[in-house]
Amino acid sequence: MPSVPSFTSAIEIPDAPALIAGVREAVWLSADGEVETVSLKEAASRARKAPPLVCHAKATLRRLKAKPFPVYDVLELFAFVRPAEFCLPTPRGLAEALGLPLPRNRESEAQALIAAATALLIEQADPERPAARSTELIALAMRRGGWLWGDCVLAALGNDAGLSSAGTSPGERRYTEGLKVWTGLKEWHERSAGGPLGSLPVEAVEARARLVQLLGAVAEERPEQKQYAELAAEAFAPPEHEGEPAFVVAEAGTGIGKTLGYIAPASVWAQKNNGTVWLSTYTRNLQRQLDQELDRLYPDPLDKQRKVVIRKGRENYFCLLNFEEAIARLGTLTDTNAITLGLMARWAQASRDGDMIGGDFPAWLADLLGRNLTLDLTDTRGECIYAACAHYRKCFIEKSVRRAKGAEIVVANHALVMINAAQEAVLNAPGSKNDLERMMPTRYVFDEAHHLFDAADSAFAAHLTGLETAELRRWLLGVEEGGRSASRMRGLKLRIDDLIAGNERARDALDHALHAARVLPATGWHNRLRESLPNGAAEQFFAAVRRQVYARDPDSTSAYSLEAPTRPLVEGLFEAASEFAQALSRLAGPLITLSGVLSELLDAEADTLDTSSRQRIEAVVRGLVRRGGVTLHSWRDMLTALGEETPPVFVDWFSVERIQGRDIDVGLHRHWVDPMKPFADVVAKPAHGVLVTSASLRDMTGDSEHDWAAAEARTGAVHLPMPAIRARVPSPFDYARQTRVLVVNDLGRDDMDRVAAAYRSLFLAAGGGGLGLFTAIARLREVHRRIAAAIEAAGLTLLAQHVDGLGTGTLVDIFRAEEDACLLGTDAVRDGIDVPGRALRLIVFDRVPWPRPDILHKARRAAFAGPAYDDMLTRLRLKQAYGRLVRRADDCGVFVLLDRGFPSRLAGAFPDGVAGRRVGLAEAVAETKAF
Repeated sequence: MPSVPSFTSAIEIPDAPALIAGVREAVWLSADGEVETVSLKEAASRARKAPPLVCHAKATLRRLKAKPFPVYDVLELFAFVRPAEFCLPTPRGLAEALGLPLPRNRESEAQALIAAATALLIEQADPERPAARSTELIALAMRRGGWLWGDCVLAALGNDAGLSSAGTSPGERRYTEGLKVWTGLKEWHERSAGGPLGSLPVEAVEARARLVQLLGAVAEERPEQKQYAELAAEAFAPPEHEGEPAFVVAEAGTGIGKTLGYIAPASVWAQKNNGTVWLSTYTRNLQRQLDQELDRLYPDPLDKQRKVVIRKGRENYFCLLNFEEAIARLGTLTDTNAITLGLMARWAQASRDGDMIGGDFPAWLADLLGRNLTLDLTDTRGECIYAACAHYRKCFIEKSVRRAKGAEIVVANHALVMINAAQEAVLNAPGSKNDLERMMPTRYVFDEAHHLFDAADSAFAAHLTGLETAELRRWLLGVEEGGRSASRMRGLKLRIDDLIAGNERARDALDHALHAARVLPATGWHNRLRESLPNGAAEQFFAAVRRQVYARDPDSTSAYSLEAPTRPLVEGLFEAASEFAQALSRLAGPLITLSGVLSELLDAEADTLDTSSRQRIEAVVRGLVRRGGVTLHSWRDMLTALGEETPPVFVDWFSVERIQGRDIDVGLHRHWVDPMKPFADVVAKPAHGVLVTSASLRDMTGDSEHDWAAAEARTGAVHLPMPAIRARVPSPFDYARQTRVLVVNDLGRDDMDRVAAAYRSLFLAAGGGGLGLFTAIARLREVHRRIAAAIEAAGLTLLAQHVDGLGTGTLVDIFRAEEDACLLGTDAVRDGIDVPGRALRLIVFDRVPWPRPDILHKARRAAFAGPAYDDMLTRLRLKQAYGRLVRRADDCGVFVLLDRGFPSRLAGAFPDGVAGRRVGLAEAVAETKAF
C-alpha cells in the first residue's frame, strides 16, 4: 500500500453516514460502517437528524420526496477543491475523476462517497498544492453561510482560528473579500488585425497533407476522409463575383471523420491568407467537442489559446459586474447564498474563458445551486455598460471578442452567426451613417447543417409579445417602483448619461424615448391581463390577442400553449393594434435619432476619442439600432399587416404560451415561410466561401435530383445566384450487418401501459444501453413513472430528461459513461447525442415523429410540396435518430419503432440494405436480446 502523507493527520473527516437514494428504497451506510436498505421515508427521517454524505443534494431530496435539510454534498466539495474540472455528478463519476475504485452497486456507491470526500480533503491539505489566500477567505465566507464542509476545508487549509464557535476570525469578519475574484484576473489587451486578408485557394494536395498531419502516423487509413477533405477544400476557392460565394453542400456519412476533414482545409486557408475561419455547430455541446478536436491542430495549449477562440452570445459568459452586485447584496439576502457565491468564485478563478454554457462550468452545478446566482449571473438582459464598467478590462466577454479578431479558427454556433450577421447587415446597410468595424468573417463551415433551417427560423423570426415588450421597457427605463432594486437593472439614461453630456439634441431624444417607453407593459401586466384590466395601448392589444386565442383555439382548456390565426380579428383588436403601432412609432423615432447623434459623435471626435470610449459608443449604437430600428420596425409592420395582408413571405399568428396550465406570455408572431432566404442574404452572399455539411442533408426518396434539391432548399443554396457544389461521401459502415430495424405491429401507441411495458421489456432484453425517444414530454413522463422501479430492480440506471432535474448535457454525459444505463429523452436528445460503443446499443422510438400540425407548419406544408414535405421532415428525423446507433466501426445495435402505422414510404430514412421488419413485441424483445 502507498504510504499515507504525514499532513493527512490534520484532516477532519465528518463523522457522518452516507446515503444513496434509489427509486423505491435507499442505502444507508452509518458512520460505524453498518449498511442498511431502508425505505425512502425512513432515509429522509434519519437524514434530518444526522446530515449524511450525498451526491447531488437536490436529486437526492427529489427522490426522497423531502423538503430541503442540511447534507454534506460531495459534489460541492469537488467543485471547491477542483473548480472548472469535469466529473459526472454520480458516485461513480466522482470515483473515476479522483482515481478511486469504481463502485458496482448501491453499497459500494455509499462507500465511494466517503472515499471521495476523504481524497478531496487530503488533496486540499497537500502542502505542495498551490493555494492562494483567497481560497481560505472563500471557505470562511461559505462557512459563515452555513456550509457544512466549511470546518473540514478550513482545517485542511491549516486555519484553526476560524473554527471556534465562540466568535469569528479576523478573516471571517472580512468574509466577502475572498469572493472578489476580479482582483486576481488579468486584463485583456487589444489585438491588431494583422496584415491584409488574402484570397489564395486551398489545393487538394494541401488539404490531404494537413489531414495526414492531424491524424498522426498511427492513424488508420480512411480513404473516405481524404476524399472529403479534398471536396471541402472547394469551399475555400476565391470568389469571381460579389455576392457569389463558393458554396459547397457536402453530405458526409457517419464514420468518415468529417470534423478533421474540414478542419484540414480550413486551417490551411487561415494560415495562407492571414484570415479567420468560423466553424459553426448547432449546439454548445458540439462546440465543446469541436474544441477538443482542435487539440490535434494545436497541441501546444498556449499556441491554441492564441489561435482558437470559442465564441458564443453574451448570455453565455460570467459577468463580473453581476457577480460583484450579488456579493454586495449578501447582507440583504440569506446567508446561504454565500455558499453558492463561494463556489462561483472558485470556478471564476480557475475558468479558462468564463463560459458557463458548454464551457468548463459544470452543468450540474447550476442544477445543484439554482439559476439565480449561477447562470443568471450572465448578461442575459443586454444591460452591459461596456467601458463604463469597472471590470471592463477583465471582462470574459470582451476578452473573447478581442481574441477572435486575431484567431485562425473561431468555433461558433449557428444562432450567434446568424444574429450577428443580421445586425451587421443593418448597421452597415447602404446609406447608413454608421462606420462600425466588421466583425463577421468571409469563410464559414456549418457543421450539423441539417439544423440550419431551424436555426434560421429562430434567428430571423419576430415576436411581439408581453415578455418581449416588457423587457424593452425595462431595458429603457430600468427598475421602476415595485421592481427589483438591483443596481444592475439600470435604464438607458444611467448607461449613457455621460456620453451625451452637453449634447442637447441627444438629451432631448432620450427624454422623448423614455417618455414614449411608458406605453410598454409595466410590472404586473400578467395579472392585469388575467383579470381583464389592461393598462395602456400595449396591454390593451395583448388583452385582445389573448381573448382571440382563447376563443379560437379548439383546445383552449388544454394545459399547453395555445394559438390562433390572425384573421378574422375579434372586435376591438384592430383598433388596439392601430393605437399600439402609433405608440411604437413615437418610441422608434427618438431612439433612431439618438443612435444617429452618437454615430455622428464617432465621426466628429474620431481623433480624440480613446479606444474604450469609442467601443462603448459603438456598443450603444448597435443596441439602439437593433432595438429602436430593427425590432420596433418589425413590430410596427406586424401590427399594420393585421389591417391589410401579411406579405406572402411571412406567416403571422397569435399565441398564448402556457406552462402547466399557467399563462406566461401572449402575443403576435411572425416567421419567414422560408427562413433560408434571409440566411442567404445576410450570411452566405456577403461571404466568400461556405461549406455546409452533415450526415443528414438529402431526402432519401430514391430520386437523386429530388433528394439533392431538398438539401439545397434546406441549406439556402437555392437562393444564391450560382449553383452549389454538391459533394457526397458515403459512410464506410456496414449497416446491414451492424444493425437491425424493427417495427412493432401489435401495439396500440396510445395504450400507455403497453407502451411502457414495451420499453421495460426491450431495455431489460438489451441489458441496458437503451435510448428511449419520445415525441411528447407527457408520454416520456408516463413511461418513466411506470418502468423506473422495474429498471432499478434489475440493477440498471434509468435517466430521464424532464424528470431527473439535470440538464440534457449532464444526462447524456452520465449515459455515455454508464455502459448499462438507459436514457429517456425527446428531440433534444435525438439530435444531439454522440455515444459510441456499448453504452448505446438500443434505440426505442415511441411513434413516427410526424411534424406538429401548427399554424407555421401548415403554411410551410402548403408552400413546400404538401404531404411530401411532411414525409421529408419525418424521414430526416428518423435518419437522425437511427444515426445515433452506430458511431464507429465496431458498434452494433437495434432500432425499434413502436408504431404499427409506420408507412413504407419512410423506409428511405434507413441506409441501403437495412429494411425495417414488422414484428410483434415478443419477437422484437427476443431479437433484441439475441442480437
